[in-house]
Amino acid sequence: MISQHYKEMCATPSVIRSLAVYAAERGKEIGYENVFDYSLGNPSVPVPQAFNDAIRHLLDTKTSAQAHGYSPNPGNPEVRRIVADSLNRRFGMDYKMEHIFMTSAAASAIAHALRCVTAPGDEVLTFAPFFPEYVPYINQSGAVLKVVPADTESFQINFTAFEEMLNPKVQAVLINTPNNPSGIAYSSETLKKLADVLYAKQEEYGHEIFLLSDEPYREIVFAGADAPFVSKFYDNTLCCYSWSKSLSIPGERIGYVAVNPKAKDAEMIVPMCVQISRGIGHNCPASIIQQAVGECIDLTSDLGVYETNMNILYKELTELGFSVVKPGGTFYIFPKALEEDAVAFCEKAKKYDLILVPSDSFGVKGYFRMAYCIDTEKVERSLPALREFVTKEYR
Repeated sequence: MISQHYKEMCATPSVIRSLAVYAAERGKEIGYENVFDYSLGNPSVPVPQAFNDAIRHLLDTKTSAQAHGYSPNPGNPEVRRIVADSLNRRFGMDYKMEHIFMTSAAASAIAHALRCVTAPGDEVLTFAPFFPEYVPYINQSGAVLKVVPADTESFQINFTAFEEMLNPKVQAVLINTPNNPSGIAYSSETLKKLADVLYAKQEEYGHEIFLLSDEPYREIVFAGADAPFVSKFYDNTLCCYSWSKSLSIPGERIGYVAVNPKAKDAEMIVPMCVQISRGIGHNCPASIIQQAVGECIDLTSDLGVYETNMNILYKELTELGFSVVKPGGTFYIFPKALEEDAVAFCEKAKKYDLILVPSDSFGVKGYFRMAYCIDTEKVERSLPALREFVTKEYR
């Protein structure tokens, strides 16, 4: 018989994806240019020309086996070396090739890192608001996700609740900075305090607590934001990265796990990831895409448009009376809804062809997320609809 577990999951699809489907269907009726779709975090800025050129060059100069054959299970050795050198140069770290494991983007990186440091029944803590897919990522590994309530004043870490929830069953803490959905970057002060708490609890419990740092938005940081490299603060950190947002290549599914060289048993983590791959069907990402990101290691797309869009929306939202913490990065903004029921609020917005994501699945009630990775021209055209929505429905 088919799996009852996955059959039941079919009844609760992703809210974000469901709204994106609705927006696409509505677009067929009125033209997608007239649907102000803030649902899905799909990068809108073009891929750097250098990335496309790198793929063409690889196709022209590599043998078929070099371009399209299997890479070694941990990933292409030269690309792993390039990644380590880049991290060391940019952040003052001491990675070697042996600390880098190539993955199919950040989701795969988290899947591997999580299984390296937990066993079934262990607890993993994360902080609201959080990316909803953390629930299946963690619970389907056999570990148990526990969510620390949000600090809605700043969307930094609610340390009082965090320390209350820490216990000897906690083997890992999963963070996402800059954060989806809030757009907030954890500050140096926050990360230092987090590290101090974890060091103290490791000593108290007599076992390591690993910090899994989900970093697909690391390069999308706005002026004045304090967004340091997480692994600088805490030795037992596994960095989970994706080029999906920085190079605008989410469909290429490419990222890595970077094991802090100072972590406990650091030399064993990448070989363990290789063994984990055997059980989850990973078996290394596409060879030519690994090589292409190696050719473009310190490049990004033109990410400045996201800060432009954020400033436009932040100004409009605050002028309309929304309470919102100004983002420090990403391409998300997370205002407080104008009624307690965020689902009802977002449903009303649909009447004005505004597609907003209610906050319930992010672990916070009464807020909504806008993914402003759309053309600036469309952001500006959405403002009259936003004003009409607020005026007619709430004033």
